[in-house]
Amino acid sequence: MSHDDILKAAGLTKAEVTGGTLAVHSPIDGAEVAKVRETDPGDMAKIIAKSQEAFKVWRTVPAPRRGELVRLLGEELRAAKDELGAVVTLEAGKITSEGLGEVQEMIDICDFAVGLSRQIYGLTIASERPGHRMMETWHPLGPCAVITAFNFPVAVWSWNTALALVCGDPVIWKPSEKTPLTAMASMKIMERALARFGDAHEGLVQLVIGGPAIGEALVNSKDVPIVSATGSTRMGGIVGPKVSGRWGRPILELGGNNAMIVAPSADIDMAVRGIVFSAVGTAGQRCTTLRRLIAHNSIKDDLVAKLTKAYASLPIGDPRQGMTLVGPLIDHASRDRMQAALEKAKAEGGTVHGGKTVTSGVPQGGAYVEPAIAEMPKQTDTVRTETFAPILYVLGYETLEEAIAIQNDVPQGLSSCIFTLNMREAEAFLSAAGSDCGIANVNIGPSGAEIGGAFGGEKETGGGRESGSDAWKGYMRRQTNTINYSAQLPLAQGVKFDF
Repeated sequence: MSHDDILKAAGLTKAEVTGGTLAVHSPIDGAEVAKVRETDPGDMAKIIAKSQEAFKVWRTVPAPRRGELVRLLGEELRAAKDELGAVVTLEAGKITSEGLGEVQEMIDICDFAVGLSRQIYGLTIASERPGHRMMETWHPLGPCAVITAFNFPVAVWSWNTALALVCGDPVIWKPSEKTPLTAMASMKIMERALARFGDAHEGLVQLVIGGPAIGEALVNSKDVPIVSATGSTRMGGIVGPKVSGRWGRPILELGGNNAMIVAPSADIDMAVRGIVFSAVGTAGQRCTTLRRLIAHNSIKDDLVAKLTKAYASLPIGDPRQGMTLVGPLIDHASRDRMQAALEKAKAEGGTVHGGKTVTSGVPQGGAYVEPAIAEMPKQTDTVRTETFAPILYVLGYETLEEAIAIQNDVPQGLSSCIFTLNMREAEAFLSAAGSDCGIANVNIGPSGAEIGGAFGGEKETGGGRESGSDAWKGYMRRQTNTINYSAQLPLAQGVKFDF
């Protein structure tokens, strides 16, 4: 299918993808595939006001009824999975199975949120006062801005939107300027769900497209109490303080510098499979991509040899082709940053395998590279810095304590893992003295999280949590209630105040 055919199949009309000011290029071949209209920053006040009006109505709708809208969204996503997955591949450069997998994430979080709509539980709390009962209730908080990045252009929106909607919050979505088409296609699907739902207030789910001025309007508005932002640590360092400074609630999903420890007892063949997917999937452009391999010195050389051989066999090319496992980087600037990082690694004493620019056997115009392995003498500044590309730094260790210290000695704290068949090592890794990350796995890589668990990390990763577990609490306000059903008025803590 041509680029135009893919967009047409996703429901995007020629009028919607032409005549605008924002040029959209496919990383597959660098071709301009659309020019979309951007939201006028001057309209943001009206858009936010519309979201506030929708909130006044939506917060009074029973949560199970709100869940019905999300159920319908899941149905529409199932029907449009192939078409939306193709747009993800076109616009973000993911291989076909990963594009489809991202849409499956959207479906999965809808299923989760529908169940959640009947499980927004509060605690009953014992009161110290006779004839009193305490309880905890949860209430909608207000409009939620969702600012997403190019690498997961639709899944992250769905994580936030499915939860926000069942929690009673309207949503305003600002996608990356690099991936507005996937957002527009997703909104077509959302509109079909809204039409079937029948009585949702106008402005419940809105899309805004544009640059920093659009994002700033959402970040700065006191009428947008929740801002969920996914992107770089630099971006989070700007967004977080601004939202907090106006007493809003930031949910930040920022950088990752994820490590795998491979112990002497590890199943090496399984570790190799885990490493290759985690390090090169999505061309190294996941926040959970494996970036640091910390291998025991007794097995490190053998492991690097196996990985070098595996890397050499990886098909690199057009992500639409069934055999391709490594597609393009998002743009040429990303390729240049990768090459610069590899040069720095060499200057710091590293030995680099692979990492070259690929120009033959791939679509011309795209930024294709060989995944790189860089054996490092120690954890340098370059290793501590996340480069959003398929670079795997390899370090050695002698004791588990040393390995954990190396793993934790980076600014980011998103995902981590250990490959070991030693129970003591596994449990130590998961303990309070082990990994300091929001995600810690045993005998599985750091990438490819399921939606059932809360997703997010610590330190410069931002501390936010999205998706499963009790991440829904981030979209609601907690209220403690005390009910006196007695004829007396005793005070807590034994205080006496007679008059």
